[in-house]
Amino acid sequence: MDGVNTAGVRAAARVRACADGRGGTCLPVLEGDGPLALRRTRGSGTEAHVLLVGAMSGPLGGDRLSVRADVRPGARLRIGSAAATLALPGQHEAGARYDVRLTVAGGGELHWLPEQLISVRGSELQITTHADLDHGARLVLREEQVLGRAGEEPGRLTTRLTVRLAGRTVLDQQLACGPGAPGGWDGPAVLGGLRAVGQLVVVRPEFEEKPVTARELGGDAAVLPLPGPAALVTAVAPDALRLRRILDGASALLAPARD
Repeated sequence: MDGVNTAGVRAAARVRACADGRGGTCLPVLEGDGPLALRRTRGSGTEAHVLLVGAMSGPLGGDRLSVRADVRPGARLRIGSAAATLALPGQHEAGARYDVRLTVAGGGELHWLPEQLISVRGSELQITTHADLDHGARLVLREEQVLGRAGEEPGRLTTRLTVRLAGRTVLDQQLACGPGAPGGWDGPAVLGGLRAVGQLVVVRPEFEEKPVTARELGGDAAVLPLPGPAALVTAVAPDALRLRRILDGASALLAPARD
């Protein structure tokens, strides 16, 4: 870590998951610095669990944070966070950046399930999430953004989500909200005045034989098939609790059938 200076905090976290040869998953790389601390928690079955713990407030203006997760063949990894992330205004004029890079090899499985990101009034944050999967990889990726705390206008928030399968881009979407964002972001064609928005991406090899069909999931959510064995769920809601319920229901709908 470069530390705290006039340009803000520079910090990175990295985790690598590998099959341990005994039917489980080991983590030969698990490291973070500054506000990004990684903690292994009790897993379930063959799956390793990791929590991202925020050791400081933020991200603040000027901060540059990054997370890298690499899942090798035969490994199963679930990453969550201990609490919601608050995008806060800082002393530095520049906005904050948060970069997430996820790679999953064939036969590997990753669940990326952080808590909500809350865009606080006066903040400016740009988030990029890039998932690169080999053929035969599995992924469940959930992102949730809440625009402002209770009774508060949001800060400026720009998110970009890109998913590549076997070298092919199947999803590349960007959303900009808050002061200075292109007009219409709060209109009926985008958020419709609601303040919580989320995405769920599910990649399963089984979708090749039984593709997902497009459908509405209530009035404020929809599931769409993506090229390849993948599906995208988008949802808007009045608050974080309702958004989570919608996405949890969608995740259960797209989960493997139990015998």
